[in-house]
Amino acid sequence: MKHRIVVLGAGYAGAMAAGRLAKRLHADDTEITVVNADADFVERVRMHQLATGQDLKRRPLSEVFAGTAVTPRLARVTAVDVDRRTVALADDHGVDEIAYDTLVYALGSATADHGVPGVAEHAYDIAGRSSALRLRDRLAHLAAGGTVLVVGGGLTGLEAVTEIAEARPDLDVALAARGGLGDWLNGKAQQHLRGVCDRLGITVHQHADIARVEAAGAVTRDGREIPAQVTVWTTGFAVHPIAAATTLAVADTGQIIVDASMRSVSHPEVYAVGDAAIAEGPGGKPLRMSCASGIPMAWQAADAIAARLTGRAKFPKAPLRYFNQCISLGRRDGIIQYVTADDRARPAQLTGKLAARYKEFVCTGAAWSISHPVLYPVRRHRVVPTRTEIRTAAS
Repeated sequence: MKHRIVVLGAGYAGAMAAGRLAKRLHADDTEITVVNADADFVERVRMHQLATGQDLKRRPLSEVFAGTAVTPRLARVTAVDVDRRTVALADDHGVDEIAYDTLVYALGSATADHGVPGVAEHAYDIAGRSSALRLRDRLAHLAAGGTVLVVGGGLTGLEAVTEIAEARPDLDVALAARGGLGDWLNGKAQQHLRGVCDRLGITVHQHADIARVEAAGAVTRDGREIPAQVTVWTTGFAVHPIAAATTLAVADTGQIIVDASMRSVSHPEVYAVGDAAIAEGPGGKPLRMSCASGIPMAWQAADAIAARLTGRAKFPKAPLRYFNQCISLGRRDGIIQYVTADDRARPAQLTGKLAARYKEFVCTGAAWSISHPVLYPVRRHRVVPTRTEIRTAAS
């Protein structure tokens, strides 16, 4: 029988892991299935562009994995039974269940409301294509002079607020940040960010901890009211609750606890990558939820799985560290903040048009590599049966 590998989720981490496994393992020995709720690979790092009316290139999974021996399965994951090694699915045809020998869990994350009242009822987000399109429609119907508030001063919030302000200069756009504006950046990068916000006419509310969201705006914990016809919530991400409902070892965040090879510490046939996993980075700090973490984690997991299945004791180690933070500030400006291995700002930075081009190159390169999973030199290895499998076959 072929070794059944099931990959849950086809975001950056899941799609990269599936493609890399197809490069490493012989198709005669393995059956690789990618389960995803969307028929396309979605460039999540471009959802702020989609929300402001830009059209993104479609990348159907059927085309991404054509000729790779990877089978896309369009369905929603409803449950995972790691003891029976099965996954429950739901699609337009009803419910189903598939079995696996090795599972790669890459279901990713969604917007976290942090228990703030009114977020679910009144706020928009850009965590996925459907929510970005919902915001896109709302902005398209917002008349000149309308007010928009982006809550969250992290990377997602900065990219969203500058993209909206640049695309709709007729709107009154504001940002509410819990801390100082870009306070994790070095001094020169912070200065550039302030200049961009001033140029785009963005009102910045620093040290604004939002206590609740209402139909007409947001209210801070100290009672300040920030009016907005549209509130965009970008204060972080939370993982899907499926893993926490299993017997997998998970952290308080619901992320699956993995070792250096991205293998579950409690279930050796399960690997987790991307936002769904909590892995240790340089200095003992957990890797942050990001494309910059998810892709190397996928490399590590795929290479570890291939090495284990083909009987090789060693496998290449992916660089689980950071080099820079890429921030687009609209289509013509940006910041590349160079960082230490554990993600702390260094004195060096790149700003302006060159930084915007750099960020575009990074995003385009990531999507291109996922869309061409076996274009690079491929050396597929045969799966080596385990002793248990040999005894089972003999009996």
